[in-house]
Amino acid sequence: MKTNTLFTFLAATLIFGLLTGCRGKKVAPVSERIAKVWTAQKVDENNTTVYTRGAASNVRNYATFRLDLSKPPTVEYTEFDGNKFTGQYSVPSDSRLVLSSLNPAPTGTNGTIEFTISDLGDNSVKLTRTTASQKTGNTTNIYTLSNP
Repeated sequence: MKTNTLFTFLAATLIFGLLTGCRGKKVAPVSERIAKVWTAQKVDENNTTVYTRGAASNVRNYATFRLDLSKPPTVEYTEFDGNKFTGQYSVPSDSRLVLSSLNPAPTGTNGTIEFTISDLGDNSVKLTRTTASQKTGNTTNIYTLSNP
């Protein structure tokens, strides 16, 4: 009888372990996963690559570009030319990032810049600006960012 009881206990423990242990790891929401400091890895303006980190010749230097989302809801945003802005940010959906109340207001933005979020990984994200940037000649910019 002891062998049957032991066998039943072990079988039940194994089945319970398989059922509870096989659940996938819960993925944190986009708003938590994007809350990091991001720098430019690659930038496209109107579908033309103008910057790649470490490249010998770039059309524009985005080495100082920085998007600090590490202290929600505060954002610190540094454009390619070194101009710095502070404000608030929100992630109203898994595919939208909105920077608002930016001070001073970046050229032509009224203090708000919106991006479409795609390809969010642990250490990288792709952001597409939803409005043209006056600072780069009214181009639509796609930022491939990394979190070193």
